Amino acid sequence: MNNRIAAALLLLGLGAGYGVAQWHPTAPMPAQNDKQALYWYDPMYPQQKFDKPGKSPFMDMQLVPRYADNAAADTPTVQIDPRQTQNIGVRLATVSRGVMTSTLELSGILAFNDRDVAVVQARAAGFVERVYARAPGDVLKAGAPLADILVPEWAAAQEEFLALRRSGDSGLLSAARQRLRLSGMPAGLVAQMERSDRVQSVLTVTTPLSGALQTLDVREGMTVATGQTLARVNGLDRVWLQVAVPQAQGATLAVGQAVTAHFVGLPGNAVNGVVSAILPANALDSRTVQVRVELPNPDGHLRPGMTAQVRLAQTSGQAVLQVPSEALIRTGKRVLVMLAEAGGHYRPVEVEAGAENQDYTVIRSGLQEGQQVVASGQFLLDSEASLRGLVSPSSGTSEMGMQPGAQP
Repeated sequence: MNNRIAAALLLLGLGAGYGVAQWHPTAPMPAQNDKQALYWYDPMYPQQKFDKPGKSPFMDMQLVPRYADNAAADTPTVQIDPRQTQNIGVRLATVSRGVMTSTLELSGILAFNDRDVAVVQARAAGFVERVYARAPGDVLKAGAPLADILVPEWAAAQEEFLALRRSGDSGLLSAARQRLRLSGMPAGLVAQMERSDRVQSVLTVTTPLSGALQTLDVREGMTVATGQTLARVNGLDRVWLQVAVPQAQGATLAVGQAVTAHFVGLPGNAVNGVVSAILPANALDSRTVQVRVELPNPDGHLRPGMTAQVRLAQTSGQAVLQVPSEALIRTGKRVLVMLAEAGGHYRPVEVEAGAENQDYTVIRSGLQEGQQVVASGQFLLDSEASLRGLVSPSSGTSEMGMQPGAQP
């Protein structure tokens, strides 16, 4: 009997042990995530992105995946309580459209007007009897005498004319007068001969216009030939201002543009003129476009060789987008603005900047008319965006950028 009880207890213990050995609490299985990760990042350095999981190279922790459903957290925005914007000095400006007028500040040098030139030549062969006290560089009035030239061949022609005049034959007299003109005798000298009834064989060479005497190639006693150049005179009523414009601004130049010049020798006096010509050849050494400006000089105060500070106004002629220049954040690699959105949200936007003038800069792409950008305090917002790893959508990545295939 005792043996049967012992055997039963043994069998009961073996069954209980087997049951205890087979039972254990069910551990929860890790949830399987079917979502595809966009990238992995270190929460302490969110601006650095990785395309594979692993250990962070910055902290002793595993990289965290970023999924498509929470990609909104990666939207490059910074939110600030609207009540705090005034405290941190945030000021907004509207992206506007208007005609861009730029002003170039350049230097120029005065030169003679090569269109206002008179060349004095000998009308007939003769001898220089007298040279007046003139020298190159003198500023003369029109009709100022330069030299007296004796023309022997005119003496015989004039004597013949005077003899025909006494005969009273008007036909022959008209033909003789015409021969005098064809021989090169000025009309004034012919009229003087007729009034005095005496031979006028000495011609006084005078300046045909007012201006600066450039050359004077006559000396007393020398022989001159027909057509020989005796002097050259440059007018001073209008002068040229030569201006070198950088090639970047040369494309917008046009004949007729308004120009204002200030001269060192004429303090306080501004001279207004217009662009008269844009020369076809550029200066290779300075890579500039040569522009000719025509200036009035009624008083003769403007002398060639004077230097001037030139203000050249340029108008694009078409409406362009523009923002205050202070709103731009130039990183050296790109240009950003902080775009203001509803609810106190701000996000960086990369833009393409154009010409700048009068505190405004042309925006070629990246913004739309009517949007608002931060014109003051944008650097604080940009620093906050950088700390949060927020980047401009147009740039694709942050300045450090994602490193495809990087091994953390």
